[in-house]
Amino acid sequence: MELILLVEMLDPRNDFLFKRIFGSEENRDVLLTFLNRTFEEAGKPPLTEIILLNPYTDKDAPRDKQSILDIRARTLEGQLINVEMQLFNKYDMDKRTLFYWSKQYAGQLYEGQSYKLLRKCVTINILNYSFLPNGRYHNVFHLTEDRTGIPFSDDMELHFLELPKLDEQVVPAGRGGLVNWLLFLKGINPSQWEVLAMNEPGLKKAMTTLEFLSQDKEARLQYEARQKYLHDEASMIEGAREEGERQKALEIARNMLNMGLEIEVIVKASGLSESEVRALKA
Repeated sequence: MELILLVEMLDPRNDFLFKRIFGSEENRDVLLTFLNRTFEEAGKPPLTEIILLNPYTDKDAPRDKQSILDIRARTLEGQLINVEMQLFNKYDMDKRTLFYWSKQYAGQLYEGQSYKLLRKCVTINILNYSFLPNGRYHNVFHLTEDRTGIPFSDDMELHFLELPKLDEQVVPAGRGGLVNWLLFLKGINPSQWEVLAMNEPGLKKAMTTLEFLSQDKEARLQYEARQKYLHDEASMIEGAREEGERQKALEIARNMLNMGLEIEVIVKASGLSESEVRALKA
């Protein structure tokens, strides 16, 4: 495969760019192959076809900065699949996942319709940060009974694909599968794309799309606008988290001062400086 490296390659982890590559009608086959590699690794049967429910359009451009650029699809059997790329940690990912999964599940029915019409909903979160406390880059969750493991319902299926847990230095030569797709998304050096494409021929179209978008002036402007918004949003979230932690530390210090504890003990317990604790005492 001939690679065009005259311009800097854009980052496919940007959700706007991710949807352009995987969520457009002309690249529906790319999404189908990616989904099948994801399900194959989880021991699930492959899909034969999917229907895009919100294919990429010009309305998905980052002018509406509050938009969620996810990908929603339906299988021929009626199962719903939602794929979302998260470049930065917005925190409370567990509750956020359940909230959007429940909206997708409940949104299948109109008033008065039977619960029997509800179909399985699958959420696939691709995360650019570590979320779960293990070393696996692909984790899958279902509803099961604690002691026996028997399933309560197969209608819920949650996938978490964590890109930082991949070793991008180890390109699996001769080995197909999901890991190749995730290395591409993580932004592995294009000099190694050829190996990935040999492992996974379906990746060639995704790579060609990324090459084209990286050279398209309008696409770069939209990408940069979205990238700026995502960075600003991440900074605000991190700032709010740090402010919340500081307020918690101040509250701990106040309570310990009221208990009459030594300043040295309070400094160690709260993480505040000695001058900050003395100012509180004053």
